Amino acid sequence: MKKLVIYMFAVLMLMGCGQSYEEKQKMTRAEQARLKTQDSLALKVAVLPTLDCMPVYLAKAHNMFDTLGVSVHLRMLNAQIDCDSGLIGGSIEGAVTDIKRVEQMRKKGTMLDVLGNTNAYWQLITNRTARLKEVRQLGDKMVAMTRYSATDYLTDKVLKGVKTSAGVFQIQINDVNVRLQMLLNNEIDAMWLSEPQATTARLYNNPVLKDSRDMNETLGVVAFRSHALKDRYRQKQVALFVKGYNAACDSLNKYGLRHYADLIKQYCNTDDKTIKALPKIKFIHISDARVKSR
Repeated sequence: MKKLVIYMFAVLMLMGCGQSYEEKQKMTRAEQARLKTQDSLALKVAVLPTLDCMPVYLAKAHNMFDTLGVSVHLRMLNAQIDCDSGLIGGSIEGAVTDIKRVEQMRKKGTMLDVLGNTNAYWQLITNRTARLKEVRQLGDKMVAMTRYSATDYLTDKVLKGVKTSAGVFQIQINDVNVRLQMLLNNEIDAMWLSEPQATTARLYNNPVLKDSRDMNETLGVVAFRSHALKDRYRQKQVALFVKGYNAACDSLNKYGLRHYADLIKQYCNTDDKTIKALPKIKFIHISDARVKSR
């Protein structure tokens, strides 16, 4: 009899555990569904670990978007090509990118609206061991860039009309962090870098050959899917996003980048030495005029 009671108790315990597990699984599925719904309703924006994305990072981290009443979910990526995939596939609504990427996606059928320019600039930085002082010396050298992007366009522009001893190898390295590490590890001759990666490269005595600012080029943009902006709910979200973005620009311009050193380290994968050496950068407002005009 005693054995029977113990057996029945064990069976009841197992049944109870089974029910708890099933309930737990149901709760997990319900939570996953809830989070999926929240994400689908939120405004999803792709960003890179670069300083042109700082207004977005600041507005998100300091709850500027939440205060305005818009839920913004960030897709933190390391390569523009991954941002493109999100825009093309519709898994995100917007991205901090460059106008050459936008033009390429438009050619492929993805309609995008540009809300304004960013302060992004690129420097062509050479490996200090290569001892390159002029563009014409890039013959038979490897230059890291991304196809159909600002860096691809800038490479073609600096080489236009320049006679080199041999062809220049334009190597596609999409990940901005990998690109920088290749330079620091002496694995490539030259590359285009934006901030803060450009500052890190300069700190290691890698010389600057060209600067997009000296070429009168403003290529960085904030762009959103045109299809998303046809929806009134998304229009309102984007208008509030712009408001939060611009408020973050004002704060960055008022206090300076170093005031937000922790955010730069967190989102741009950089160090104190680089942050202290960063040049003064002015952040530019974007506009929701295109959203309102619909």
